[in-house]
Amino acid sequence: MSYEDVKKVWMNGRLVDFADAKIHAFSHVFHYGSAFFEGARVYKTKNGPAAFRLDDHIKRLYDSCKVYRMEIPYARPEFQSAIFETIRANGFEDCYIRPVVYRGMGALGVNPFKSAVDVLIAVWRWGKYLGEEAIESGVDVCVSSWNRMAPNTFPAMAKATGNYLNSQLIKMEAITNGYTEGIALDSAGRISEGSGENIFLVYGGKLLTPPLSGTILPGITRDTVMTLARDAGFMVVEQQIAREMLYIAEEVFFTGTAAEITPIRSVDRITVGKGRRGPVTERIQKDFFALTSGQAEDRYGWLTPLPVEARV
Repeated sequence: MSYEDVKKVWMNGRLVDFADAKIHAFSHVFHYGSAFFEGARVYKTKNGPAAFRLDDHIKRLYDSCKVYRMEIPYARPEFQSAIFETIRANGFEDCYIRPVVYRGMGALGVNPFKSAVDVLIAVWRWGKYLGEEAIESGVDVCVSSWNRMAPNTFPAMAKATGNYLNSQLIKMEAITNGYTEGIALDSAGRISEGSGENIFLVYGGKLLTPPLSGTILPGITRDTVMTLARDAGFMVVEQQIAREMLYIAEEVFFTGTAAEITPIRSVDRITVGKGRRGPVTERIQKDFFALTSGQAEDRYGWLTPLPVEARV
């Protein structure tokens, strides 16, 4: 990840220099974590740069804000245009997109209603989240001692910045103990997700993944994988999954905008399958990257070509 070539950030309707992309210390978000964000990607396809499932990412951002009674002061088409404007200003053909909606200056109490709703859009180049080699070789992970939030405590379906304090605990514990990533359980002790990824298991020829009721983020890459897998002839089942299934599964892999599709080669130092990327994971990866590179037909309408003026 590098910010060195980022020139401009979009803030409240205008582009500002990277060095000037600042918020005030008295902003509500700084004190109470009142922000909601998205992560999307622009891929360099054979037909030119295209954003992957951008409409779905924007919808999820608006949904997250709605849960917290925050109204975004831009219509969705305006928001998409602002994203393209930001990409164009930075001259990127492939990049990661990070829009953030947050509570700005106002009364510094827990009540957020008296604080302004501010919006920023940042873009930067971001490679493979868990490492370039991880896509093929896989990663070593652990089951975290930190659980995901219980139902009716924090809304897990909202992509809120504050939720990622829990993710930080999971990630730091994993790294400190020599792993690349951690897997959290839910409040009932069932598999939930990684610190920033959804999770799938292959068992008995079926693809298993925790349900949305298992306090997980409704991942857009998760939904992508479910669609690709079913179209490839695999049975996909959303169900509660016991922790021990991680140790006896034939394959396990993470999904996410940043992680894309990353195989897991061991959990708690117990080898998953044969300790390398399995055939189901490889097939889904192949279909996913063929689509995002433009080598395969976009039969789902998931790619939004950047406007001509946004290309370099």
